[in-house]
Amino acid sequence: MAAEEAKIKPKKMLLASDKVQKIKMRSEQWLMEKRDSFRSEPLNETIPETGCLSIIVLGASGDLAKKKTFPALFHLYRQGFLPPKEVHIFGYARTKISDDKLRSRIHGYLTSDKGASLDHSEDLSKFLQLIKYVSGGYDDEEGFRRLDKEISEHEFSKNTVEGSSRRLFYFALPPSVYPSVSKMIKQCCMNKSDLGGWTRIVVEKPFGKDLDSSEQLSAQIGELFDESQIYRIDHYLGKELVQNLLVLRFANRFFLPLWNRDNIDNVQIVFREDFGTEGRGGYFDEYGIIRDIIQNHLLQVLCLVAMEKPISLKPEHIRDEKVKVLQSVLPIKDEEVVLGQYQGYREDPTVPDHSNTPTFATVVLRIHNERWEGVPFILKAGKALNSRKAEIRVQFKDVPGDIFKCQKQGRNEFVIRLQPSEAMYMKLTVKQPGLEMSTAQSELDLSYRQRYQGVTIPEAYERLILDTIRGDQQHFVRRDELKAAWEIFTPILHRIDNGEMQPSLYKPGSRGPEEADELLAKAGYVQTHGYIWIPPTL
Repeated sequence: MAAEEAKIKPKKMLLASDKVQKIKMRSEQWLMEKRDSFRSEPLNETIPETGCLSIIVLGASGDLAKKKTFPALFHLYRQGFLPPKEVHIFGYARTKISDDKLRSRIHGYLTSDKGASLDHSEDLSKFLQLIKYVSGGYDDEEGFRRLDKEISEHEFSKNTVEGSSRRLFYFALPPSVYPSVSKMIKQCCMNKSDLGGWTRIVVEKPFGKDLDSSEQLSAQIGELFDESQIYRIDHYLGKELVQNLLVLRFANRFFLPLWNRDNIDNVQIVFREDFGTEGRGGYFDEYGIIRDIIQNHLLQVLCLVAMEKPISLKPEHIRDEKVKVLQSVLPIKDEEVVLGQYQGYREDPTVPDHSNTPTFATVVLRIHNERWEGVPFILKAGKALNSRKAEIRVQFKDVPGDIFKCQKQGRNEFVIRLQPSEAMYMKLTVKQPGLEMSTAQSELDLSYRQRYQGVTIPEAYERLILDTIRGDQQHFVRRDELKAAWEIFTPILHRIDNGEMQPSLYKPGSRGPEEADELLAKAGYVQTHGYIWIPPTL
């Protein structure tokens, strides 16, 4: 019996050993599969957003950096999103100045959340000490090596393991130098290994001047960086009311059945300024109002107004739906475009005497899909007009069987005021108080200044820079989205550039060319008479 047990025992041990080996092999296979899946996951879901952070502002001595980028960083710092134990800020530009000189240049633009001066603020002095300046050219390898040395010394001082830090490069630069700067960063300033850190770049608009130049620029940057590392910033996507659009549309039951061609007659997306180019004439003349405002800012807003509900709030799912909208836009018809140029624009010494550049444009877009077939989307932008505002105006169709005879007063409209005086209000017809059965237009009003007293609405740049640090690309423009946007506007832009379409002159301080109002009427927009929305006062 004992001999038989001795013979059986080795077999049992062998079987147990085989099982262990199989389990071990399965475990190793599972780990390999998980590693592969981890590699395929988006960066923001796998990389911890902690540790040493270096923010590099390229073009640090320019207007954009001192008026927008540095103030946004300062407000993030004051709110605790840029802990001084983790963060250091580097300025890089061609101008040969000292650290203190850069600090003094931006000092006056760093204010409190309410716009008050902070000359003697402890926060301000501590923030300024985080800033270091490096001088060098945008195609200068030696300059970028010096920049990398300064960044590495900062990381070393924080006891950061090489390659585990975070490096954010903000391009406050003209697009012409994007390729050379991207190449220098890739050669000289990247993290040296993959230990949980990252390198990301933020590029400002304009992303090219037409489809070909945009694609060329995207290809040049795309050869050096993955799409997950590129953040194409459009500051309109950071505005509070623009951020609210998805919540309004998809979290409120009463909007869902109304948001379609059966109920909506037309949609206007408007950007108006009450001043001209004011010293930017030379720059503006290269681009014009369509490239500067409509093709990017207003078109991004259109996508959020018109898109279908994404399957989740993941950035890629939202951006997928935006691309579908752009790909559904029909070619623009000549008769649905009005161009204008304000009188006196060419008197700017930096503007050519015979400039054909529009300072005003109204463009009607048509979306060819089930939800929006037949609904005109009217994009309107202009300078030197009679008011300053940006808003979305959704106009509903007339009430059938109008027993109150009130159609002449105007239609129901849902208005989202993006700036200034952020608000949302619904224009509707009500009975006028009194003994008579007469109607008037009034509103259901959510004005942010009144409803959210004491709440500071963050600047768009603050939100978007924070999103970049967190690795959230939801509010940034993807490459295929950019291509689809340029495909819509490139044909008409080429015709303007070739002189085939001429802008009409309009007086500064007016509504723009009269032809624009005529186009609105042809598109079906009904002007409200006898009613003006007045923002509530505190």
